[in-house]
Amino acid sequence: MIHFNRSLGNHHSFILTGIPGMPDKNPWMAFPLGLLYTLTLLGNGTILTVIKVDQSLHEPMYYFLSILAMTDVSLSVSTLPSMLSIFWFNVPEIAFDACITQMFFIHALGELESGVLVSMALDRVIAIRDPLHYASILTPHVIGKIGIAVLIRAVCVVFPVPFLIKRLPFCGSNVLSHSYCLHQDAMRLACASTRVNSLYGLIIVIFTLGLDVLLILFSYVLILQTVLGVASRVERLKALNTCLSHICAVLLFYVPLIGVTMVHRFGKHLSPVVHTLMANIYLLLPPVLNPIVYSVKTKQIRRRIIHVFQRRKNTV
Repeated sequence: MIHFNRSLGNHHSFILTGIPGMPDKNPWMAFPLGLLYTLTLLGNGTILTVIKVDQSLHEPMYYFLSILAMTDVSLSVSTLPSMLSIFWFNVPEIAFDACITQMFFIHALGELESGVLVSMALDRVIAIRDPLHYASILTPHVIGKIGIAVLIRAVCVVFPVPFLIKRLPFCGSNVLSHSYCLHQDAMRLACASTRVNSLYGLIIVIFTLGLDVLLILFSYVLILQTVLGVASRVERLKALNTCLSHICAVLLFYVPLIGVTMVHRFGKHLSPVVHTLMANIYLLLPPVLNPIVYSVKTKQIRRRIIHVFQRRKNTV
């Protein structure tokens, strides 16, 4: 039997939380969560398949979209084991090392997604400001290098986090406030000073995620500067329309991220349900909605998906 508030010299495991204060309601969330994960895999899988099959989509914009889709799938898979454990099998305990491993992947993939969104903003800047040289500047080789650079940055930035957590003693409660492991959540359970952890987390937020936001904003300043210089109103709208999907993806990622950061730092008086809700929105919503947004807003992808379904219908 699991003892929820046990005191140990150092915990060998943590207890994850499903619905705060209502553990008996966890099974009710099994189906909705299963549906969300299924939609994530189907949506992003469809995007990846369509881009791979359709030669006309072998362009820089869609290569970056493929990287975003793979990142979203990976982010969902990183939370899947603990979600299944709690809501499907009613086993909330997670080993300390497993928790740290999940923590690393969640934070690294979050950093990776932020970097991919910056890369996609760069793609839109080049496409609109220098359309004649767009394909020659962003070649598959260059896009591959950008992808590797973004991945290396994410790994390097998050690499110290497991070691910062492992150095802390945990001698009080071992109950986490989410259904997966986050650095800021595990850190608050430590029975020693977490100043170094807090400072490092703040540095990451300011100098990576904060910088990424500024770079995206600067990219759109350049885009607006170029678009407003175009004489034709139709051409202006056409250029801006190519950015709508990316703007939606940026909002879907950064608004929940800012929300969950603010709640963790300044919302200690709030209900645990609010903390759980914000964290789940941050990790589960973007991977589900991104493929829907790109399918609806990107004409080429929408046409290809409709074509595939029509062909299957005619075959049947």
